[in-house]
Amino acid sequence: MQELSDDAETVGFDPGRRYELAPDVALRPETFGALAYNYANRRLTFLRSVALTELVRSLDGFDSAGDAVRASVPNDEQTSYLRALASLARSGMIRAC
Repeated sequence: MQELSDDAETVGFDPGRRYELAPDVALRPETFGALAYNYANRRLTFLRSVALTELVRSLDGFDSAGDAVRASVPNDEQTSYLRALASLARSGMIRAC
């Protein structure tokens, strides 16, 4: 997996930490992936792939977000999935635990 730099897209997200779906977030499966709704901040987010949806659902089963990505995402796509997780963390859809 490529190193994730501290650029504007990833600041505040640490792939070395364990993450989970935030408790106020509900996922609704869709053919394109899922709709994620955060009841606390009333934010709606589209998870635009089934693979990303499955990754988000499985995060709490791994020691770190990086481990989850390495286990389920092809090497050449890992950086984009880490950026997606960073975005979900910033929006409150997932949280460090």
